[in-house]
Amino acid sequence: MTTEARVEWCRALLARLVRFTVRTLRGEWHAIVVEPVRRLTRRGVPGLLLAFVAALGVIFFHAIAQHPLGALWVTRLGGVRADLPLWLSLLRTPVSLYVPALDLPVWAGITQLFLAFAWAELALGRARTLAISYATTLAGTLTARVMIAMGPGWWGFGLPHAYGQVLDTGPSAAVVGLFTYLSVVERAPVVFTLTGGSMVWESIAVPNLAGREHLIAVASAIVLGLLHGRRARLRSRLRSLLPVQGGGSAPTVPPVIPVSVLPRSVPAQANAERSKDTAMTSLDC
Repeated sequence: MTTEARVEWCRALLARLVRFTVRTLRGEWHAIVVEPVRRLTRRGVPGLLLAFVAALGVIFFHAIAQHPLGALWVTRLGGVRADLPLWLSLLRTPVSLYVPALDLPVWAGITQLFLAFAWAELALGRARTLAISYATTLAGTLTARVMIAMGPGWWGFGLPHAYGQVLDTGPSAAVVGLFTYLSVVERAPVVFTLTGGSMVWESIAVPNLAGREHLIAVASAIVLGLLHGRRARLRSRLRSLLPVQGGGSAPTVPPVIPVSVLPRSVPAQANAERSKDTAMTSLDC
């Protein structure tokens, strides 16, 4: 290959890369900014109800936790630890979403919390937003319990038992899960890199309990995002695999014979029988 051919090949490759980047950024801008703003103009402020509730909930619990008695009740209502019974952790998990984490700044995280719930509520609706946020948080909490129960070792998968006494609260797993889910569904690689990639870097730089839970939240959100829109296919496949209700075969319907197919000897047999009856009557007389 000559020098001129190499230069032309590099120019063509660079032009393709630029066009691909422009198309990707334009589509992502439309998905994360233009379309949510349109939906917000149609729905108005009530379309951000979950975002306001989540932000105000964190502010409320943060204000209560500043007093000793309030901190005690916040811990009793939303304090989740791995050494607690499973039923108690599951009962406290919904409230723990609004309890600020101890090692994270509250006011800096409220902006991310509001943006994540606002975008998710406008793009997915309230029911799916709550489902994704709770599912990713619960996945991180339960997986952390498994890691702590395994103990240190296990090729770095297990965690020391001392992490069982660490307070596991905060909406960070839900925020990361929502951002990751939306970036997969809306095909937004920049948002995915800023959220999921940052969580991977955090878990490597600071290998603590929160970093592990964030990784689990990212992984579960990716799986849920890849399954988005395929529920109808899964239902049809499951219905095709399920047997017929009742366990028996469908009842057979007897075939309908057209009139033209009926044998024409029936009228002749009827006439013969009538003549026999007439002859027998004459003999009796």
